[in-house]
Amino acid sequence: MSNVFNFTFVPWFRSVAPYIHMHRGKTFVVGVVGEAIAAGKLANLATDLALVQSLGVKIVLVHGFRPQVNEQLATKGHQGRFVGGVRVTDSVALDSAQEAAGQLRFEIEAAFSQGLPNTPMAGSTVRVISGNFITARPLGIIDGVDFQHTGMVRKVDVAGITRSLDAGAMVLISPFGFSPTGEAFNLGMEEVATSVATALQADKLIFLTEKPGIRVQPLAPEGEDNPIDTEIPLAEARALMASLPPPAQPLDVGYYLRHCITACERGVERSHIIPFAVDGALLLEVYVHDGIGTMVVDEKLESLREATADDVTGILQLIEPFEKDGTLVKRSRTEIERDIGNYTIVEHDGVIFACAALYPCPEAKTAEMAALTVSPQSQGQGDGEKVLKRVEARARAMGLQSIFVLTTRTMHWFIKRGFQQVDPEWLPEARKRKYNWDRKSQVLVKHL
Repeated sequence: MSNVFNFTFVPWFRSVAPYIHMHRGKTFVVGVVGEAIAAGKLANLATDLALVQSLGVKIVLVHGFRPQVNEQLATKGHQGRFVGGVRVTDSVALDSAQEAAGQLRFEIEAAFSQGLPNTPMAGSTVRVISGNFITARPLGIIDGVDFQHTGMVRKVDVAGITRSLDAGAMVLISPFGFSPTGEAFNLGMEEVATSVATALQADKLIFLTEKPGIRVQPLAPEGEDNPIDTEIPLAEARALMASLPPPAQPLDVGYYLRHCITACERGVERSHIIPFAVDGALLLEVYVHDGIGTMVVDEKLESLREATADDVTGILQLIEPFEKDGTLVKRSRTEIERDIGNYTIVEHDGVIFACAALYPCPEAKTAEMAALTVSPQSQGQGDGEKVLKRVEARARAMGLQSIFVLTTRTMHWFIKRGFQQVDPEWLPEARKRKYNWDRKSQVLVKHL
């Protein structure tokens, strides 16, 4: 194994650790469109889901079957019909849906039963449990259209699903529901996944779809200047949905977004839209800082705030690599615990991605900003700028006239933000006595 692999794998694996700890014991509902299975993505998806489950996550998997039902209908010479994006399920379509669901359930269970040596599933034990967890009722006649055997969710068997999850099983749900009289109804995967997630009060609802997510300019073409918006607060998602025409096709902007909004409004904190076309999309979304798709949240997960004693370990983990390579002067845990009130941090979903400390010199009407650090995972996204502005505001509130920094490697970053280089003799007397002349740090000052 090469040294290059070692030096890249170890830091990467350590960076993933906070998310592994964060998600252990949580419940995810994953809705997978039938197109993903038709595209041959099932084997890798099963591998990724088995890995996530092995890390302590409880998983409910809801599969779609739109293309599979269409294929069954085609073999019978029957034309499928959709109204407003909802299938009209006549008796032939109901038979086709039942056949497609049975075949898909067989394929999914087989995928989770793999365990050949030298494969990602080697050693895995995934027990898949499915059943009649959904009670449904007919959709009925809407605007003169009789949807026949198309239904909607009436009730979710929360106790039954919870017992299965607590027993260590993965729960598999097909988009079917049954009435108390035993009548079967064809349901939408998106509605089933949303209903299950809200009934369970799941921690995440994840749609693995044809769409890569919602773009910053939702109706504009994709491009470098129109990337995926990785995080949309619920209020913004509502406003966006209100501005869009009613979605009728899966590729319409609001098709999955409306279900994400519903889930968040009903207590699911995070709902995601991610692309099945990207291999490992589920892992990238769950265990990487910015993910790969769009996440709708009921509040902004990122917070800029003053640190507390609970943040000491996170700050130490953030600055340690920069202390090792000489960018920062080493600080002990005791020092950080003593000075924790001086620190400002950027926290995202429980992980600290940036920090800085402010040490006032009131007799000289200035203060030192020290330990300004931004995680490599979020560099270039403005976290350093946010911390700097917050530190400047704190200094102004103290009645100070300037802030200064000592740096050996990031001089140009500070100059671009209004700092000017001065001679070390400019430093306040107390700080000048501690100045390390061997380190030859440059002194930069910004007047407030």
